[in-house]
Amino acid sequence: MCGILAVFGCIDNSQAKRSRIIELSRRLRHRGPDWSGLHCHGDCYLAHQRLAIVDPTSGDQPLYNEDKTVVVTVNGEIYNHKQLREQLKNHQFRTGSDCEVIAHL
Repeated sequence: MCGILAVFGCIDNSQAKRSRIIELSRRLRHRGPDWSGLHCHGDCYLAHQRLAIVDPTSGDQPLYNEDKTVVVTVNGEIYNHKQLREQLKNHQFRTGSDCEVIAHL
């Protein structure tokens, strides 16, 4: 199971605060030792400690839609992701991750 950390309303956007969020996220590393990611938008942060099951080489999270207006960090498995990709042919996928379909849906 992956580790997910979300911080909302963080008005301090200093490098020290970013480092603190990364430190807190690393405390979840035992949940997902394969990769870690961080996304910041305004006063919100999403951090992800990934346990790579599907697409271990390119499915790093957070995941985005084409123009990065949708950002997701997910723990789970989308069993019908191949069928959903077929229905979303007008979208550009960057990874083979099953969870990327969520950003496009």
